[in-house]
Amino acid sequence: MEPDEELGQFTDEIYANGDENSQRHRPIISGEQLDIEAYAALYSGRTKIMRLLFIADRCGGNASMQLEALRMAYDEIKKGENTQLFREVVQKIDGRLGSNYGPDSAWDDAVDRRAELRKEKLENELNAYRTNLIKESIRMGYNDFGDFYYAHGQLGEAFKNYVRTRDYCTTAKHIIYMCLNAILVSIEMCQFTHVTSYVSKAEQSQDSLEVVTVAKLRCAAGLAHLEAKKYKLAARKFLEVGPELGSNYTEVIAPQDVATYGGLCALASFDRAELKSKVNDNINFRNFLELVPEIRELIHDFYTSHYASCLGCLGNLKANLLLDIHLHDHVETLYDQIRNKALIQYTHPFVSVDLNMMANAFKTSVAGLEKELEALITDNQIQARIDSHNKILYARHADQRNATFQRVLQTGKEFDRDVRSMLLRANLFKHEYILRTSRKH
Repeated sequence: MEPDEELGQFTDEIYANGDENSQRHRPIISGEQLDIEAYAALYSGRTKIMRLLFIADRCGGNASMQLEALRMAYDEIKKGENTQLFREVVQKIDGRLGSNYGPDSAWDDAVDRRAELRKEKLENELNAYRTNLIKESIRMGYNDFGDFYYAHGQLGEAFKNYVRTRDYCTTAKHIIYMCLNAILVSIEMCQFTHVTSYVSKAEQSQDSLEVVTVAKLRCAAGLAHLEAKKYKLAARKFLEVGPELGSNYTEVIAPQDVATYGGLCALASFDRAELKSKVNDNINFRNFLELVPEIRELIHDFYTSHYASCLGCLGNLKANLLLDIHLHDHVETLYDQIRNKALIQYTHPFVSVDLNMMANAFKTSVAGLEKELEALITDNQIQARIDSHNKILYARHADQRNATFQRVLQTGKEFDRDVRSMLLRANLFKHEYILRTSRKH
C-alpha cells in the first residue's frame, strides 16, 4: 500500500487492523442466547407481552426459549384484563407447559363480567357528563374509555376515545397528555404516520413540555423514522434523548434500546466527523451506551478502524437483534450499510490497496471482497479500479494540479466580470444615465 503522507495515526490503525496480534487484547463479545427474563424486566404493560410473544414466534427452532417466552407472557397477561390475548397465548402453549399454563375459564369469565360492568358504568358517567356539559368531566370520561379499551386490547377503540378528548382539552398539558396516549396506541398498532403527527402536535406546546416528556417524544419520533427507514433522522432523534428518560417510558422503549437503535443507525448513516461530534463526544448518549457495552465497543472499533472486530461484534449480536420487535426488519439493511461504510472508509486514504491485506482485515475471501468492491465502484461510492490479476485496488484521485489551475482560472473570470460590472456602473453614474431615466418617469 502507498498511504498519503498526511494521514498519520488513522492510517496506522487501519494497517494494524489486519494484524492478528493487534486484536489479542481487544474485548471479545460473545453471542450468548438472549436472557428473556432480564430482557422482559426492562419493559412494562402491553409492550412487555407483545415483545415476549414476538420472541416466541421468532425462535421456533429453540423450543426451550419459545416456551420460556410464552410462560412469561401467560403470567403477565393474567395480571391484566385482555382475555382475547390470553386465549391466543393458551393456544400457542398448546399444553406444553402443563396444567398450570392451560385454559382458565373461571378467570376468563370473571374478567369479562367485570369488564361489562365497568363499561356500563363508564357509559352512564359519560352520558351524565355530556348532559351537564362539563368539558373537563367529558374529557376524563373519554380518557377512561380509552384506558378501558386499551387494557382489553381493543386498540382501535382506544385510539378513537383518546383522540376524542382533544375537543375538550382546556390547557396545553391536556393536549400533551392526549398526544402521548395517541402515540402509545399508534406505536402498538404500528401506525407510525399517526406517531409522527402527534409528536409534532405535542411539540407545538413547547412551554408546557417537561424534560421527561421531551425525551419520550424524541424516542417516539426516532421509532417512526426507524420504521420509515430514515436511519439518519432516527439516529439524530435517539441521540437527542436526554438522561431524564430513565425508566419512565418502559411501556414503549427501554434506555438500552435508545443506545442500540441510536448506535446502529448512526453507524449506518453518519460520516466520520458526525460520528465523533454527535456520538463519541455526546455526553448524554454516552450514558445510554454504558448500559449496552457491546454497542459502545463496536462504535469505538468502527471509529478507530478496527473493522474486523467491529463486524465480528455485529455478527455476534445479530441473532438477538433479530428478536427485537422494532429492529428486526432493519437489521440486514443496517448491517449492509455499516459494512459498505467500513469498506469505503478503509480504501479512502490510500492510492492503492492490496486486496489480500484488506480481505484479511475484513475476515473475508479475496473473491468475496472483489465482488463487494465492484458493487461499490459501480454504485459510484468508491472512485477506483481493480487490478484482478495482481489483486490491487487503485484509487482514482482527482488531479490536484489540474484542479488548482481550474480554480485559478475560474477566480480570474469572476474577478474580470466584477471589474467590468463596476466600470459599467461608474460610467452610468458619470453620464447621469440613471438620473435622466428617473426624470423621464
